Amino acid sequence: MSATITTVEPPPAPAPRSRKLWPRLVRPAAALLSGAMLYASFPPRPLWWLVLPGFALLGWVLSARRARAALGLGLLAGLGFMLPLLHWTGEEVGPVPWLALALAEALFIAVGCIGIAAVSRLPYWPFWAAAVWTLDEALRARVPFGGFPWGKIAFGQADSAFLPLAALGGTPLLTFAVVLCGFGLLEAARQVRRHRATGTVPRSAVVAAAVTVAVPVAAALAALPLVDDSPEDGTATVAAIQGNVPRLGLDFNSQRRAVLDNHAKRTEQLAEDVKAGKVPQPDFVLWPENSSDLDPYRNADARDVIDRAVQAIGAPTVIGAVLTPDTGPLRNTLIQWDPESGPVGTYDKRHIQPFGEYMPMRSVARIFSKDVDRVQRDFGPGSKVGVFDLAGTKVGLVTCYEAAFDDAVRDTVKHGGQLIAVPSNNATFGRSEMTYQQLAMSQVRAVEHGRSVVVPVTSGVSAVIRPDGTIVEKTKMFTPDALVDEVPLRSSLTPATRLGPLPEGVLALLAVAGLGWATARSVRARKDGKAGPSSAPAAP
Repeated sequence: MSATITTVEPPPAPAPRSRKLWPRLVRPAAALLSGAMLYASFPPRPLWWLVLPGFALLGWVLSARRARAALGLGLLAGLGFMLPLLHWTGEEVGPVPWLALALAEALFIAVGCIGIAAVSRLPYWPFWAAAVWTLDEALRARVPFGGFPWGKIAFGQADSAFLPLAALGGTPLLTFAVVLCGFGLLEAARQVRRHRATGTVPRSAVVAAAVTVAVPVAAALAALPLVDDSPEDGTATVAAIQGNVPRLGLDFNSQRRAVLDNHAKRTEQLAEDVKAGKVPQPDFVLWPENSSDLDPYRNADARDVIDRAVQAIGAPTVIGAVLTPDTGPLRNTLIQWDPESGPVGTYDKRHIQPFGEYMPMRSVARIFSKDVDRVQRDFGPGSKVGVFDLAGTKVGLVTCYEAAFDDAVRDTVKHGGQLIAVPSNNATFGRSEMTYQQLAMSQVRAVEHGRSVVVPVTSGVSAVIRPDGTIVEKTKMFTPDALVDEVPLRSSLTPATRLGPLPEGVLALLAVAGLGWATARSVRARKDGKAGPSSAPAAP
């Protein structure tokens, strides 16, 4: 009897767990990276172009994803973007407010990414996806508590080749064009890969890829003639005072008199320089927001200090003050101060900062931060547009945080502003990136409305910006200084100013139409018992 011995191959060893896990981590890691690239495109870094590969990567991450996956991936992208961008909000109050705000903004982005994933299956999907992002920004700029527009893609494009589009359709069109180009780059890369793999590409796909990249670039080139810094109404010599603060952080206001004295002293020093012929006599002078936190209507000593400084320089001066009425909320006010007549006009800040100038849901907010009670008395918003006539120049007034809001800036120009002033106080945020992010907003606003913009800041960076967005003078941070410059005055209105919110409304409708189309296709596909046709090829 004989037996045949056969060998049995052992079963293959299971793949290491790490190999199974790695493919699942690629998209989440790419989502975080895309958000980080969006952040890196913002000032003070001159890397505006990083926004394009950032959106190309985000488009790949979200391509044809289901809603739940898109929400999670979008949240990661939003955190990669907002956590570093808003780090300055925790500069003095600790990480909890910073993390809460960054998470709230990231959730907005996450919801928008669900929409982007939905429309990624449509023909010409980059157009629909860019419109959805723009709609998401519009909502974020309005709710809750009046909105928080910080982080608009347009505000990272102050030095960009796309900036002329701000004069055509404002920040919404600028955002749309940049996002469209980023998504278009992804579609172009897909078609190149398809051609290498198959040797053929459908003509419609080629057209879609080419158009989504070419249209934003061509539109930016076509909008170049709208950017004009020539003086239509002559020029004005303006001075911006940066008096500095006694200390960094939240406690700078504990020496309110020192802040006032610093600005008065620097104004009087400027007056001496004028007499010595070192600098020209300014037609008017701009002090920053909160340059007098002592109410000059109630404090005779503060009034005398301001009077002496304004009389010394001999020019109408805008003073940033906190008014403390007997009843009702505080007022963050800009006062028009005449060297002979004293205070002759006021503007109350209309867009006030939640959790900074007033405290919504105070009892709930107190759970997260003990600093809530630093705001012992809330500020109230003004209701009137601010335009001062300073020595014959109509100066539109936008106080600090308001520069982020389209309507706040546009209203001043539509009410006759020939120049825009943005008095600001950034001392609370130390040497963080906040002041550079805000300065970039003013550069975009200059082009958007074709106006010179002057930004006096308590602690810096103060700047003078021409209507083409160029910064011609600026200060260093936390140093007393005064900028004096001759700026062009203009009265014509750019298309963006004339159209107002219309471009944003059109893009919002485009987004809604795309979302409706995507929803209808999905419903029809489920009824047919099969997946709907996808125009987007497999992700590379």
